[in-house]
Amino acid sequence: MSLFSFVKEAGEKLIDLLTPGNANAEEQLKKHVESVGLGNPNITATVEGDTIILKGEVASQEEKEKIILAAGNIAGVANVDDQITVTGPVAQAARFVTVEKGDTLSAISKKVYGDPNKYQKIFEANKPMLKHPDKIYPGQVLRIPD
Repeated sequence: MSLFSFVKEAGEKLIDLLTPGNANAEEQLKKHVESVGLGNPNITATVEGDTIILKGEVASQEEKEKIILAAGNIAGVANVDDQITVTGPVAQAARFVTVEKGDTLSAISKKVYGDPNKYQKIFEANKPMLKHPDKIYPGQVLRIPD
């Protein structure tokens, strides 16, 4: 499958998730995925150092990408090893971009679409993890649909 890189120092802090030998890592990650609004997907997660390995099945490419982002946008995570299978119709994968200091969704929209007014498309593509278009931070990775 694929290995995705993230900014290790950025993201939500989940206490003890990346502690070596943490037997509760899978449970903590599943709670996190649920807490950001992605439900309770049929996935398993293991932690090896600063890498989270995701396995299982989901219904869509969008759901898969959002789970990868929910796992990767955790402080201390440098990589997500995606071993998730999509059981539904095959869709084109979205691009991922890393938010830089000073970025807004409008600025990102202008860079990727040439139109700052298409920021809502990026916001919608990252719901429910994003609750407000102004609540992004440097190092965060976002989905950019075509």
